[in-house]
Amino acid sequence: MSMEALRQPSLVRRLVILAAGWSLAVLLVSAIVLAMLFQQAAIRRFDQGLSELIDNLTAGTTIADKGEVIAPALTDLRALRAFSGKYWQIAEPAAGGKLRVLVRSRSLWDSELKAPADIVARLNAEPGRPVSYDTRGPLNEPLRAMSTQAKLPNRAAPVIFMAAEDRSPVDHDVRGFITATAVAFLLLGVGMIAAVVIQVRVGLNPLFALRREVASVRRGKAERVQRTYPTELSPLAEELNALMAHNQEVVERQRTHVGNLAHALKTPLSVMLTEARQTGGPLADIVEAQAEAMRLQVDHHLRRARAAARTQGSGERTSVADVLDELSRTLERIFLDKGVEIDWDAEDDLYFLGERQDLLELAGNAMENAGKWCTGRVRVRAIPSSAERLKLTIEDDGPGLTAEQRDEVVQRGARLDETAPGSGLGLSIVDELARAYGGSLKLGQARLGGLLVELELPRAEA
Repeated sequence: MSMEALRQPSLVRRLVILAAGWSLAVLLVSAIVLAMLFQQAAIRRFDQGLSELIDNLTAGTTIADKGEVIAPALTDLRALRAFSGKYWQIAEPAAGGKLRVLVRSRSLWDSELKAPADIVARLNAEPGRPVSYDTRGPLNEPLRAMSTQAKLPNRAAPVIFMAAEDRSPVDHDVRGFITATAVAFLLLGVGMIAAVVIQVRVGLNPLFALRREVASVRRGKAERVQRTYPTELSPLAEELNALMAHNQEVVERQRTHVGNLAHALKTPLSVMLTEARQTGGPLADIVEAQAEAMRLQVDHHLRRARAAARTQGSGERTSVADVLDELSRTLERIFLDKGVEIDWDAEDDLYFLGERQDLLELAGNAMENAGKWCTGRVRVRAIPSSAERLKLTIEDDGPGLTAEQRDEVVQRGARLDETAPGSGLGLSIVDELARAYGGSLKLGQARLGGLLVELELPRAEA
């Protein structure tokens, strides 16, 4: 797709982007929320184990006769193995908000559990309520820790029970869950985007069908929009049909008006020509010449008006090969004394989007001009130049024209050789008729040596 096409507004692209953007945003928020909930649930389960360890410590700790704190004999082997990742200690508040360790698990060896600087204040604020926090262990491993403060019998100072465990397994599980969730939601997002694209394409299919049907009308394959469309598009289809009918009516009125005007002028011109020919004399000759020129101009503009009307009409299509074959046989007979040979070539499935009479006039005037000025050879080629255009080239082996003469010869009524027969309207008619069909006429130097006439015309589908 070109950059220009991407910059153009697109209803499909807009709907897909909006739906996909909203869906991806919802999926992203959902994934984040799920990951947070899973992490919180895992931490809560982890904290439950720490709470049980502290409860065991609290329930089993005793005070000796000398006031020493004696920890219970716990059966958890991890707490007995040095730096195993599961630790506990019993401490008491010291000056400056610090802690003084009384008893520690063997797994701590000669280390201490680190606690936040304000742990004593937090425990004093809510006595008996456990406080959870994250810290680092003896081997700098991440720990999840819990502390609680309690008073023991026969001891005035409060005691702080602390338990901690390596949280690496929990973090690993959380990362695994986040990864799996991300992959699952990514696949779900891709599926949702694909579903949105399909939904938009299917939902807008009637609109695409309407576009194709309007294109068929423009190309002459149909006269009106005929399919039944959903409620939202039915008024548009009806309005399009009404607009096409109105345009056709306007064109027909204009065509009739031009025809009536041309016929109204042709009658007095015919009378003037008849009287001038019967009267004779210099004045009659001048009147006859000018009346004949006026009659040719009227015929020319009448043809042009009819062609312009037909280009907006039903869009009839004409076989190019059939027209070239007919013109070649006719012109070869006309120039039989000159021995003109016309070599033509066109694909059988190449069609002109217009009426047969107009193609006969377009190609006929150009081919007749080539036959008039050639020395004996004319070559005609018709090829498709695009899906909607065809190119018709006529070459001859005559003297050709200079660049200045090519510009002059397409002017209405221009004649470079006044001794040659004709009105000088041939290529002018071709140029104006081609423009009426939205095409073009170009003149150049032919490879045969003479004049090259190149016509760009609308092409109909086979």
